[in-house]
Amino acid sequence: MCVSVTFIAIVDGAITTVALPSIARQFHLTTAALDGVVVIYPVCLAMAIPASAWLVERFGGKRVLLTALAGFLLSSLLCGIAATLGQLVAYRAVQGLSAGVLFPASAALLFSTFNTEEQVRISRYMIIPQQIAPAAAPVLGGLLVDRLSWRWVFYVNIPVGLPALLFGAVFLAAHRGSRPGRFDLPGLLLSASALGTLMFGVSEGPNRGWSSAAVLVSLVLGTVLLAATAVFELRVRHPLLKLRLFANRLFRDTNLLNLVGLIPIMGAMYIGPLFLQQAQHRSALESGLTTFPEAFGVLLTVQLVGVLYARIGPRLIVGCGTAGVSAVLLLFATCDAGTGLWTFRAYMFLLGVAMGCFFVPTTVASIATIDRRDLAHASTLNTVVRQTGGALAPAAVTTALVLGTPSAAAANPPVAAYQHTYLVLAAIAALTALFALTLPDGPARAAARATSGTSAGSPVPPEQGQEPCEARGGGAPDRPGARTGDWVG
Repeated sequence: MCVSVTFIAIVDGAITTVALPSIARQFHLTTAALDGVVVIYPVCLAMAIPASAWLVERFGGKRVLLTALAGFLLSSLLCGIAATLGQLVAYRAVQGLSAGVLFPASAALLFSTFNTEEQVRISRYMIIPQQIAPAAAPVLGGLLVDRLSWRWVFYVNIPVGLPALLFGAVFLAAHRGSRPGRFDLPGLLLSASALGTLMFGVSEGPNRGWSSAAVLVSLVLGTVLLAATAVFELRVRHPLLKLRLFANRLFRDTNLLNLVGLIPIMGAMYIGPLFLQQAQHRSALESGLTTFPEAFGVLLTVQLVGVLYARIGPRLIVGCGTAGVSAVLLLFATCDAGTGLWTFRAYMFLLGVAMGCFFVPTTVASIATIDRRDLAHASTLNTVVRQTGGALAPAAVTTALVLGTPSAAAANPPVAAYQHTYLVLAAIAALTALFALTLPDGPARAAARATSGTSAGSPVPPEQGQEPCEARGGGAPDRPGARTGDWVG
């Protein structure tokens, strides 16, 4: 259930770019005029995230997850049948709002149901859509646009998401809501405005220029609103964003790792296709097939990480992984116009091997010492940080490329600009590795060891137990932990 949800939400965020030229021809516009179709999705996604924790606490994880998925699928259908650009942008906004609830709601449901040992195993499955989706989106989008039409980049969500929606409605264990306190409307208005404005500035900075009035106003206003949000949320009794969780050092440090560490990781995924298509003049299909080995490297490593996590802890795993990312980025910095595809594919595979040490440990360790009652809030904050880090990656890459490109060749960066950008990403990854080695992972190892002897069918210690659940159909007693035969996601 959650794997399907994650897959379609990530694909939808990446696949639309491929269809822009075809959409422009349909509406008799330039591709640049369709910027709103792309930007509105991450902006609305960021605006919806703050409300997700309160919704999960109030109405229960199952109900919120299925409602958000239904909204996502309906808006996908509407995007496909949109008759004007205005309609398409409006429906994309609904998609973004739905996705902003989907990510934290699915994460909160998973982490409140399973203990630490099971979370490590589940994260090994969740990494599959997170890696396959970005790699598959350009190839899938190209095939749909060429063979059918641009409308199918939205229709494709329905055959994947509808079975997941029906499956969840029938088999997903109900999660009772609680009384989370009065809804923090001022906090929502402040946080949504701050995150949406910042996301717009970060997304548009590389396109419009960081010195453009719209970008500068967005970044300054977003920063002011974010500061106001922090001050307000720390004072209110029932905050929408429980920023006090950042007082927990392990939670704070793992989120800092995600914020900064995702820049070189996602930046490498963003710059690879650009280098292949612009510097080496490869086709989109060749580019997609050449960057795809990264996913195999990640999937290989996460299996080993799942075994080592409880034994050596996240500190060494993440530190060594990000150091490996830095080393591979230095290899990419040696690539030029004559570098063979198989050499580039080998580097992409090695990059995936190193990246695989990052995702699972930071995800599991971030909630290892969080009270179970705060898991929905922790998942919301995790999602905010990851979305921000993911948005900063292409902005950092594009900015580095622009700085390394002579003004006369602005439309076509030289090979030296790409090499310079890879060096910048390698430096950020190296700094991230040094910080990762200071991670206080003793509590994370203790939490993993406390549940390592607990089978899937055994009770979980009270402090690691899930929030009360009620089985489908009602009447079943609340139970801690999950059993192998329970369909929970």
